[in-house]
Amino acid sequence: MSQTKQANTLDGWSLEQRDPEFIKFLMPLFEWFYKYYFRVQTDGWHHIPEKQQVLLVGSHNGGTAAPDMIMMMYDWFSRFGVDRLAYGLMHRYAWQLNPELAGVGAKLGAIQAHPKMAFAAFQKGASVLVYPGGQYDMFRPHSQRDRIYFAGQKGFIKLALRQEVPIIPVISVGAHDTLIVLGDYYEQAKQIQQDLGIPWLYGIDPGVFPIYLGLPWGIAFGPLPNFPLPVQIHTRICSPVVFERYGRNAATDRQYVDACYRLVYTQMQQELDLLIAETA
Repeated sequence: MSQTKQANTLDGWSLEQRDPEFIKFLMPLFEWFYKYYFRVQTDGWHHIPEKQQVLLVGSHNGGTAAPDMIMMMYDWFSRFGVDRLAYGLMHRYAWQLNPELAGVGAKLGAIQAHPKMAFAAFQKGASVLVYPGGQYDMFRPHSQRDRIYFAGQKGFIKLALRQEVPIIPVISVGAHDTLIVLGDYYEQAKQIQQDLGIPWLYGIDPGVFPIYLGLPWGIAFGPLPNFPLPVQIHTRICSPVVFERYGRNAATDRQYVDACYRLVYTQMQQELDLLIAETA
């Protein structure tokens, strides 16, 4: 690959791939979905300090479309402007499965979900957005739509402790109704794949194999891309979670990391239960 092509590759390994002009170009489209398709209601933005860096931690909803994440991004850009730096951690699989679409994400501020990229973003003065549960969260069964699910991933806790930044929880109601996940049949799919010698698509083990009802497939088998149904979304930015101690020693203390993880999970679940009750 030539140096020119390398420089133009939107692979998420550079903070310079974020394009404020591209974000401005897409804002009218985001606004239409925000106002008329999802009819978003949101609150709690006063919890984000004007200048301090934060680690925004959310729970994925709505399959690969993740409409609550996109709508939250629109809120951020419209409230703080496109020049206030924020980057979102995106799983490496996104670049492997659909490099072109992932490249669009990179122009919006997506970076590889790798510690060195997260650290680099904080060093640049940016805030960082992470959805710890990843694909396990976005395709959790519909019966679990009102549950916070991090899939046991605790890297975000270590990141906050190392960078000494508060965690700002981001929750939503409605987005997981934009498709109906009937169940996760990963273990069954994995057994069939092994018995028949059928490789995973693109050679990537997805970790999940949902069967869901939704657009555009009607019924989908596996973690296929989806187009969200027009369900109203409510988002809330919650009060910061601040830990008793920070730093490298705190981040390497397994028991302390576990305790911080439980604290964040508990607070987010309590906030989600409250939001569900308010919007019922």
